[in-house]
Amino acid sequence: MAKKVRRKLEEEEAAAFEFPEFDEASFATKEFELGGGLLVVGVLTLGMGLFSWALSVVGMTVWVPLALGILVLILSPFLIRRVRRRSDLYTKGDWAGLLAMEFFGWFALWFLLLDLVPLAH
Repeated sequence: MAKKVRRKLEEEEAAAFEFPEFDEASFATKEFELGGGLLVVGVLTLGMGLFSWALSVVGMTVWVPLALGILVLILSPFLIRRVRRRSDLYTKGDWAGLLAMEFFGWFALWFLLLDLVPLAH
């Protein structure tokens, strides 16, 4: 008799679960907003990489472009919030992903330009 009661309770619990309604509009809005934020980060990354390379070419010590790049990296969330009107939709993970792409993209572009375009010494 206990098996029947247990099986009946399990069937009732399984029948009671329903997946929540998927909101396509809010999902699409957030994804498009993240795409716009990614474009802003791409422009910032390109500018930071070119500027860091230019400072290195004119003979600045490596610490100057590094400090300026880190400063731009720290200030970029404030800029993104100003430029993108719906940036309030971003989660902590979204911000972390955008900043990681900006940081590694900046370093990659800077070092790539230093390797491909020799310094004038």
